[in-house]
Amino acid sequence: MSVSPARFAHAQQARPRRTGRGRQFDWNRTRNRAGERGLTLVELIVTVAILSILASAALPVARFQVKRINERELRRDLWEMRDAIDAYKDAADKHAFQTKVDTQNYPPDLETLVNGEEVQGKKLKFLRRIPKDPMTGKPEWGLRSMQDDPDSNSYGGQSVFDVYSKSDGTALDGTKYSTW
Repeated sequence: MSVSPARFAHAQQARPRRTGRGRQFDWNRTRNRAGERGLTLVELIVTVAILSILASAALPVARFQVKRINERELRRDLWEMRDAIDAYKDAADKHAFQTKVDTQNYPPDLETLVNGEEVQGKKLKFLRRIPKDPMTGKPEWGLRSMQDDPDSNSYGGQSVFDVYSKSDGTALDGTKYSTW
């Protein structure tokens, strides 16, 4: 009895291949599983090495970014306090309130800018709070009065003409924070 090739192919497709456990055996699934067994030790070491190189390259960039943000905050805080000192002097020059004669209409301290002055029955405040120096982490600032030298680091205590950071650090542009 001879079987035609078309009928033989049909018979082969209709009859499932079985293994000893009663399941159909699929060569394609077996090949895929063999390639998905996991990472070898060498692949794992190479992956860890690449990730550590990338992390070590990103760390200085992150430090640089943090320093830049702190410098921007320092500039903003100095500008805010100097603007408040100027506003206090302008109000005193317009005789909105009385100041001591030897102060040249500058505030006696930074707390006066926060506490404000009495003007026609209302409190006139110049600062909400004394900002924290981002370089030192403390709300302490170096002060200069009109009687002090422009580059002096000692405060005479007469009035507040200028503020500066007490940090000894150096900025990204090479200048000292205390000279800003």
